Amino acid sequence: MLSHVRWSSHLPANVDPALRAWLIETGSLTARLVAYSSHFRVRRIRQSIGLVGRDAQAILQLPRRVQVHQRDVVLECDGRPVVFAQSCVPFSATASDWPIFSRLGERSLGSILFGDPLVHRAPLQFARLSRHHPLFMQLEAVLGRQDELMLFGRRCLYRRQRGVLLVTEIFLPCIIDLAVRANAA
Repeated sequence: MLSHVRWSSHLPANVDPALRAWLIETGSLTARLVAYSSHFRVRRIRQSIGLVGRDAQAILQLPRRVQVHQRDVVLECDGRPVVFAQSCVPFSATASDWPIFSRLGERSLGSILFGDPLVHRAPLQFARLSRHHPLFMQLEAVLGRQDELMLFGRRCLYRRQRGVLLVTEIFLPCIIDLAVRANAA
């Protein structure tokens, strides 16, 4: 069972061009989703303490698998889930590093990250995740079995003061329909 994936600064060559545009978006994904839909919603699935995933452990520079503050959400456009996202903040981050994280509720983390001048963003990393990957399995536990055997994801490390925060996003195939529907309207 392959649960660890190789994250890269380059997209795999076989990504659909319409999906590629979403994956490489360097601005606020939230702002783009809002622009391409009539009704945008952040549906919080879970916000609690969780064990850091093996993929996240290295980029967060944690010496071993430890507990972190974790938030799982589904981003929905016009009632359809388009992105499953997980955010992780190590316990070493203080409340002053990420003051809003524990109080987000169903608000978009992206709108806060891109509006805070103290936040610095590392380059995006990309991967294909199989259904054996823990995040894919969490996505299926929330949204039900997916038709796809592999989904594309991206992740990005954010720094604010001395604290780090990792955001990993898995893109669902129906995100491609947003641009098509917006252009048809």
